[in-house]
Parts: sequence; C-alpha cells; structure tokens
Amino acid sequence: MVDQLGAGKRVGILTSGGDAQGMNAAVRAVARTALGMGAETYAIYEGYQGMVDGGPGIRRLGWDDVGNVLHRGGTLIGTFRSRDFRERDGRRRAAANLVAVGIDRLVVIGGDGSLTGLDVFRAEWPDLLDELVASGELDAATAAEHPALMIAGLVGSIDNDLVGTDMTIGADSALHRIVAAIDDLASTAASHQRSFVVEVMGRHCGYLALMAAVAGGCDYVLLPERPPEPGWEERMCAELARGRAAGRRDSIVLVAEGAVDPDGNRITSERVRQIIEGQLGEDTRVTILGHVQRGGAPSAFDRWCSTWLGYEAARAVLAADPGSPGQVFGFRGNRVAAIDLVEAVARTREVAGLISAGDYPAAMARRGDSFVTMAGLFTELSEPSRLAAEPGGRRIGVIHAGGLAPGMNTAARAAVRLGISRGYTMLGIHDGFPGLRDGRVTELTWGDVEAWTADGGANLGLRRSVPTVEELYAISRSLERHELDALLVIGGWNAYRSAHLLHAERDRYPAFRIPIMCVPASIDNNLPGTELAIGADTALNVIAEAIDRIKQSAAATRRCFVVETMGRWCGYLALMGGLAGGAERIYLHEEGVSLDRLNDDVQWLHRSFAAGRTLFLAVRNERANENYTTDVIASILEEEGRGLYDVRRAVIGHQQQGGTPSPFDRLLATRLVGHGLDRIAEQLDAGSDGSYLVGLTESRVTDVPLAAMMDLMDAEFRRPKQQWWLRLREVTRAVAEQPEAVLS
Repeated sequence: MVDQLGAGKRVGILTSGGDAQGMNAAVRAVARTALGMGAETYAIYEGYQGMVDGGPGIRRLGWDDVGNVLHRGGTLIGTFRSRDFRERDGRRRAAANLVAVGIDRLVVIGGDGSLTGLDVFRAEWPDLLDELVASGELDAATAAEHPALMIAGLVGSIDNDLVGTDMTIGADSALHRIVAAIDDLASTAASHQRSFVVEVMGRHCGYLALMAAVAGGCDYVLLPERPPEPGWEERMCAELARGRAAGRRDSIVLVAEGAVDPDGNRITSERVRQIIEGQLGEDTRVTILGHVQRGGAPSAFDRWCSTWLGYEAARAVLAADPGSPGQVFGFRGNRVAAIDLVEAVARTREVAGLISAGDYPAAMARRGDSFVTMAGLFTELSEPSRLAAEPGGRRIGVIHAGGLAPGMNTAARAAVRLGISRGYTMLGIHDGFPGLRDGRVTELTWGDVEAWTADGGANLGLRRSVPTVEELYAISRSLERHELDALLVIGGWNAYRSAHLLHAERDRYPAFRIPIMCVPASIDNNLPGTELAIGADTALNVIAEAIDRIKQSAAATRRCFVVETMGRWCGYLALMGGLAGGAERIYLHEEGVSLDRLNDDVQWLHRSFAAGRTLFLAVRNERANENYTTDVIASILEEEGRGLYDVRRAVIGHQQQGGTPSPFDRLLATRLVGHGLDRIAEQLDAGSDGSYLVGLTESRVTDVPLAAMMDLMDAEFRRPKQQWWLRLREVTRAVAEQPEAVLS
C-alpha cells in the first residue's frame, strides 16, 4: 500500500555546483521514496539554471527513469553554476517556473554555495510570488496554493568540508581515486628510488590530503588547517632522509591545493619539489591528480550512504509544513542527522576565515575530533620519536586470528610503527594462537612492515582455531618465555573467543594477567563492541563491483540474478551490498525466508516483468535459511518464470576477503590500533591487566571490557544483539520495491 503522505504533492530534485560521485544514488533515492509515498517527482536539469529557464529544464521523473544509475559517476540530471540564479530576477523566474508545474518542495544536492542559494530562495519565496501576482504573471489563487517553499539539502562535495558531519557525498570515492594513485606511484617510485609530490583537491579543507596520507602510508602532508612550523622545509627533508636511511626506497609528499606556510603563503607542489631536489638531490616528480578525483564509479559507501540520505531528505520535505526551516541532511556517526541549513553553512564558511586570520587551532577544531586524531596519528607515523625499539622497553605482541579480513596488514603496520615510536618492542606472532603456542614469535622492526599498508592478506599468518584447554599451558609458557607485557589481538570472532578464554583463565595461568586488546577485523561485521570492523568496507566494494559486472552481463536480455554473499548468520554484507548494488530483494537470516514470502516475490516478479522490467536482482546472505538456499531460490524463480525471464545464480565467494584494503579500512585500522595502544599504555602504567574490545560507535572510538563480551552477543548466531544497520531495511524497500500504484 502506498504511503499517502506525499499524495497531491510535487517534489523537485536538482544537483548543483561541482559534481560528486554518489549524486545519482541520492537522486534515485529521493525520486523513488517520494513516488512510493504518492508524490510526483520532477528532475530539474542543469542545476538552478534549469529552474530559471523552465520548459524542458523541468521534467517529470518516473520510477524507471532513475533505474540502473547507482554505478554511474557524475550526475545524470546535470549540474551548473548558475549566474542567473544569483540575481533576484533569476530567482523570480525560477519561482514562476516551479509554480507553473505545481512544485513547492525542493531537494538540492550540492555544496555550501548551492545550499546558501537554496535558503535565500526559500526566504524570498512569498515576496517573489507576490511580485508575480502584481505583474499579472501569476494568478492569486495559484499563489495561495503555494504559500511557502519547503526545502531539504544534501551536501555533495568531495572535499568533505561541511562542519557538523562526518562524510559528504563523494568524499569516500574521491579518497579511493587518490589512494589508488598513491599505491600506483609508490611502486614506480620504489623502482627508481624516486620522490613524488602529489597534489590533491582541498582549497580550504585538508580532509582528502590528510586521510590519503594516512591510508597511503605517505611520508609528509601539507594542509590548509595546519601549516607546518617555521623551518618546515629542513624538517621535512630530514624526515624523508631518515625514512630512506631506515630502508624506504620511495618518498611521497601529499599537498592539499590550499596548503599554506606559517605566514599564510600558499605552498605549491612545485615549491615542494624544488625543496626536495635542492636539499636532498633526489629525482622528484610532481603529480597533480585534478578532476580525476571527481570521476568514475562511486564507492559502495557513496552508494548506500547517499541512498539513505536521499530517503531521509524525501521523507522530510514531504512531511514539512509551510514555514519549516531549511535542513541539510548529513552523515554523522553511522546515522543520518538533520542539521539547520543556515547554521551548517555559516560554520563551514567560518573555517576559511579562521585560516585566513591564522587561527589554525580553531580551524582544526571545526573539522572534528576524528580529523584532529588522525592528524596526530599521521604526525607520529611520519615524524616518529624513534625508529628502533627502546632497549628494555615493554614488549607487546601482535597476533591475527579468525577469518581473513583486508586491512589486517595495515593494522599490524600501524601497531608496529606507533609502538616503536612510543618506545615498545613489537613482536609479531605468526600463524595465530597455534603459532603463539609453538613459540613462533619474532621482533618486528620499522623496516619489516614498510610495504604493508596496501597489502591484502595477513603477512603474520592466521588460523581460525580457538585454543583448547589442553593448549593453555603451552601458550602461557610461550608468553613467559618471550616476556610479553601485553597482547594486541587483531581478528574476527574466533580471535575474540580466544582472547576471552585467556582473560577468563587468568587465575589459573598468571601469564595471562596482561592487558589484551581486541581490534575488530572481519568482513562479516559481526563483532561485539563496534559498529564497523576492519575489512567490511573492502568486502562491500567487492560486492558492488561484482554486481555491476553481473548486471552488465544481462544487457539485451530479460533476466533474474540471485547473488550470494558471505557473512554467515550476519546479514550486513547482504543488506549493504544489496543497497549499494540496487537489489530488488534481499534475503537475511535476521528476517528469515518463508515460502509465503517467496510466493509473494514470484507474483510481484510476474507483474513487474509483464509491465516491462528487464532485470531483477536478489541478494541472499549465505546462511539466510538452511533449506531455502541460493540454488533453491533460483530454481523456484526459474520454475515459476514461465518464459518471462531466465535466471542466473552467482556466489561471490572468497574474493570478498581478498584484494587491496579500501581507504576506509586502512583509516579504521590505524585509528583503532592507535586507541588500543593508548589503552595498553594506561594499563601498563597503572600496573593493571584490564582487557578491552576496541571499536567504533557513532564515529567515536570506544572500548568495552573484554569480560562483557558474551553479554553483547547472540552466541548461537555469532552476531551482536544490537545491529545498527538493520534500520536500513526500510530504506531498501523504499527504493527497490516498486509499489503497485507506480508500476509502469
């Protein structure tokens, strides 16, 4: 049944300013959510200019008009920096064209300039209509039907510069482009023992430069919000030389386009190149990435997050009453948050003023705690206090266990380098807890982990097995023999079970009375104490890319696909992968699968294909149901198809565990490990053996006592009792399940 909240209402959608990957996902979500609620939706082409020009610039959107767009970069309805709309006469013409179509609700996807213009338009709307009535261009009765303009904004900006939100549409995809370029440059730079200076976008915001520097394992970064101290040229070159002396074959310096020196003068990439060549005599090249950062297919995050944002914006603008203040919807702490539009834009623009005034601490504070934390971690990684372990220092073991997850190597590298910088001796435990039992423990140096940032797999090796009671004595002896003062456990559920077992047996084995920190690394994203685990984002990108290819294989056919993801009994990969890939149906263990539901789906499929559908995609979590397997569901669809379509099945399999870790997983690994080492230091300094589960909750790094682990888990199905992402089921239904009333 169609939600009647939108009945009789018309919504306009436009994209404005610079394009950003994920805009198409947002447009699709706004349109389909509004259509599902009974509203009419209109695309306004070429940004505000289409509204000013009217006519073919404003066109009605149907359900299928926004189909098959999730994988496309840019914006399918175009964007434009309209000069006409900046003038009152242009806004007057825009109001006339909207009212002529019956539109008095707008969702705008753009940067701060676009959103500022939107709020001005909202405020002027009543006066603009009065002027149109006075001039005879609009009759009073029609004007009375549209007394106010209801608005909602979404921030499309690869710079990630909106104050008050964690991520803006396009920023994650841009980071993918930059980090991929850094990975490629690192290999050629190492071949020639060469230095590269890479310039990235970010006029007033250093987000892309900073996060790419951490994720790419770069040597130095220059930001708008945090100029280097006087004498930075010599210090930068000294750190580059120290890195080379430690065995590094390449040097990469990242420069944000808006980077400035202590006097506020711009630092160009060419200037940095000249400094390196002049002081170090190294062959140095400049790479300016430019608009490639905006291009290409959006990442999985920019698909599912933009979809969620669009869903919330559509619902809000349809529920808004005349006179409602403008809101911008942003992503904050794995949640969609509504923020006052005027305040958000004003606070964002203040940053440029703070930078110009030289108030850099305030500018950094505006960027939020995570930005400040990552800046501190990068400084520690690029300018460490030492490159060799402190003699007689504390000894910390690093171990992987459980299933493989991309980003494990990144976490181990960060642990080793941060640990050495803090004076610890870092020990690598090979092949998981069996390796600890057998004493396969070696010291890890700064140079040992040099190239681990971008490596998939787990170079220390890992095993899924949990220690048996009979093995505990051997493990305790190994801990004593190698004089381990703390243990950093990076892995999945079996890693957590192993750590919990050691913690529980402290009274019997004194060697276990050491701080144990569990860092979540699992593509299943099924671990307690965290909303996101290292590796899950990489797996989602693999799923989204696989679905893109699967869909392309169905060109010029009428076909149904049933795609199986990993995840065991946790449906995170299936739901989020289906949302990012545009699935019409998603089968989860958390919801269950029944014959009645499958029958309903088959009947819906018949009506949908009869109305012109050519492609259907279902995504199934691998253990959604023990009897209704992927093969069974595909066979049911095929049997009942009766010639309307054919059916193919695809099991994505273990490629979800492989490949280069995504930028997000590299950043998450570094941040969580940094916090884990902080916690270890606190416990060691206090002479305590407190052990914790480290995690990310609502964008904050937190920790939970290891002893409370089982209280947080559904032990039978190996997943947390509370799973934040399940709320996205309603979003998936809104954008994927075409209501009968709008079947075309």
